[in-house]
Amino acid sequence: MTTAVLPNPRLYARSGTYAGLFLVTLSTLMYEIALTRIFSVTMWYHFAFVAISVALLGLTAGALLVHLRPQRFRDADVRAILWRYSLFFSVSLALCFVTQLSIPFMPARNLAAAWSVVLTCAVISVPFVFSGVVVCLALTRFPKQVNRLYATDLVGAAFGCALLVVLFVVLDGPSLVIAIGAFAALAALSFAADARSRRGATLSIAVVVALGGFTGLNSYLHSHGHPLLRITWAKGSPDPPHVYEKWNAFSRVTVDPFGGGGPQPPWGFGLSARLPRDVKVEQLGMVIDSTASTVLTHYDGKPGETDFLRYDVTNLAHQIRHNADVLVVGVGGGRDILSALEFGQRSVTGVEINGNVLGATNGKYGDFTGHLDRNPRVRFVNDEARSYLARTHKKYDVIQISLIDTWAASSAGAYSLTENSLYTTQAWDVFFRRLKPGGILSVSRWYRIAHSPRPIESYRTTALAAQALKNHDVARPRDHLLVYRGANVATVLVDPWRAFSRQDVATLKAVSSRLGFEPLLTPTHAADRHFAELAAPEGPAAGVREFKEDISPPTDNRPFFFQTANLGTLLHGAGFSSDQSMRPVLVLGLLALAVLGLSFCFIVLPLLLTTERRAHRGMFPFYTYFAGIGFGFLFIELSQLQRLTIFLGQPTYALTVVLFSLLVFSGIGSMASERLAGSGRRSWMLAPLAVLLVVIAAFGIVTPSVLASVAGATTPARIATAVAILMPLGLLMGMPFPVGMRVASARPGAPTAFLWGINGATSVCASVFGVVIALFFGISMSYWTGLVAYVIAAVSLVAVLRRARVAIEPVRASEPEVADRRRVPGRPAAPRLPVKPS
Repeated sequence: MTTAVLPNPRLYARSGTYAGLFLVTLSTLMYEIALTRIFSVTMWYHFAFVAISVALLGLTAGALLVHLRPQRFRDADVRAILWRYSLFFSVSLALCFVTQLSIPFMPARNLAAAWSVVLTCAVISVPFVFSGVVVCLALTRFPKQVNRLYATDLVGAAFGCALLVVLFVVLDGPSLVIAIGAFAALAALSFAADARSRRGATLSIAVVVALGGFTGLNSYLHSHGHPLLRITWAKGSPDPPHVYEKWNAFSRVTVDPFGGGGPQPPWGFGLSARLPRDVKVEQLGMVIDSTASTVLTHYDGKPGETDFLRYDVTNLAHQIRHNADVLVVGVGGGRDILSALEFGQRSVTGVEINGNVLGATNGKYGDFTGHLDRNPRVRFVNDEARSYLARTHKKYDVIQISLIDTWAASSAGAYSLTENSLYTTQAWDVFFRRLKPGGILSVSRWYRIAHSPRPIESYRTTALAAQALKNHDVARPRDHLLVYRGANVATVLVDPWRAFSRQDVATLKAVSSRLGFEPLLTPTHAADRHFAELAAPEGPAAGVREFKEDISPPTDNRPFFFQTANLGTLLHGAGFSSDQSMRPVLVLGLLALAVLGLSFCFIVLPLLLTTERRAHRGMFPFYTYFAGIGFGFLFIELSQLQRLTIFLGQPTYALTVVLFSLLVFSGIGSMASERLAGSGRRSWMLAPLAVLLVVIAAFGIVTPSVLASVAGATTPARIATAVAILMPLGLLMGMPFPVGMRVASARPGAPTAFLWGINGATSVCASVFGVVIALFFGISMSYWTGLVAYVIAAVSLVAVLRRARVAIEPVRASEPEVADRRRVPGRPAAPRLPVKPS
């Protein structure tokens, strides 16, 4: 058994300690989020979960190492150890990242593929272990300033989140990761200066210069197309150099020619087989995160240059609405913009969330695409389409959404799975309200996806359309719906204001007959009984129940359009081998089991084996308390992140606002809790948690209506609203952990490291289970589960305070002369407060 080493109350943190801790936590969160962006390119998007879970596990393992090897981390050497492990963190970050890029990540059912997954996880965890050691030492070896140091930890992480978004504007992904290593080396320099170590300062400066210089050189070479460090494997296949490559906080955009370049048969998933074979056009392929494809088409305005677009099923709306004002959601390479121009529409507005996509289309390749941004009938908007439509008062004859996916993980992708705010009943209500009388919403989705025996996406889109129409008080949804299939794409046309006329139906019947498109649903025809049942007068509910898959209409509370696995499917494991759409959910389920096992094996079990048995007596309320606040913090954080992603539109805004606000205000709350602990009154210890329960309950009831009422506000106003919602939550959520640790430390011989381990393990598990709950039961359920976790923590704290026999040590000033006073015999030791994984 190892014996816990009490922190030396004579140690006090100086400015170098605060600066070093700030930079370490800043670098840690930057690296964690940057990995989710890298993983979205190198792996399938749903593996971005791995980065978050492994980061939390590594941080916890680092702190556990401090507990298990006390002889290696003596108080007398703590300042030297801090700069050394910060330097290890910096160097290992760069080396492990280069190693990770060289591993082909191939998730499959064979030993070699399984090893690639295990090896990747092991490699990326190493820097987090070193970071965990540094943060744990900083927060446990200076007991008189734990609240301030904990606040520094949270604020540093918050600024790391914001800084990452800024740096992604100027740096590519690999260069940015190396730059993060340089920030970690600056932390080592701060700790070395604090330790007055000339050797440490020299080594730290050398690493800063080396990593910073490499960042600048690689970024410069990347801008010229031949970087020294780049992505070498993407989705299990070699990733060759690209003609054009541009990164930002939520995507990597690449452009390459089709084939060998020059005129080629036109690209398009919905093109008719009856398109003349001699038609050739010049096109370039644009790919987002190695998967989501669009196309840049050569255009100079010549007659007949874009005639081939009349053969595309995605453009059926233009066949029956002429001289129209068109809005295109998701501009991509401008294909749908060209379609509107080809059909002679009056105006076209293109809304594109990704500024890099617009930069490539109208900037870098503007001469190739004909500078569509200079066409007087065309207007481009860099915004999230739903937010833009909620704010604008203009109405349109056609709103077109063609194969807009979230296969590319956003910067919040590790927590978002594949929700898309465009495919919910609330979103379609916004679209309907922006259509003129007789206007059409045109939505094109895949007819069949890989290995799926049935057109599940087409069924779900039809169900969504029918439910949105029922919500719009349409008595017979089928009269307002037309669904046609071309190649492997199905287009759903919806007129929410009036039934499609006989002329509309006749026109599309003639067009589909001429081009070979298959009618799936019209007022008089259904390809199968499922389409008819989903568009029944009473709504799609009865038709939805016919499927083992979940094809229920998505809502803002469950916006996971692309995930069709229901809970029974997940529990029984059915359908995963035959349907690619199920794979992300299978990965999520396996990851949930993996983090449970890893958390137990590497956190709970070592603590159980190394803590004396008598130390656990009477500690059960403490264990449930720290487990409750661990689950509660992460559940509330994840639910707010998912909810505000829809509200703010831009994934970058959501990630920055949510993490920055919660971390900053939690840090302030931790500082404020110092006064509560300093009072020594047990009632004051319970007050923050009691108020937090009231605030969570109130905000859970009020927040949805508040967000709905300001959905049409400007972006700054919506960000201010989000911050106002997150501020009281963050302030109060930052208090329970340090308060609990101080209460625990008042108990002689309390296994505080074990308490921290429980909190860290539950945080790791909550990072996955929060998504599982949201996926199957809704974002609101994830939020209310967080409230339940805090209720359990509150009940546990009441039990703890009732049993307490030792007064809580008041917190006094942390000046050197106070910190150097000899501890009064019999007074309980100050708490060992480790890092709360953020």
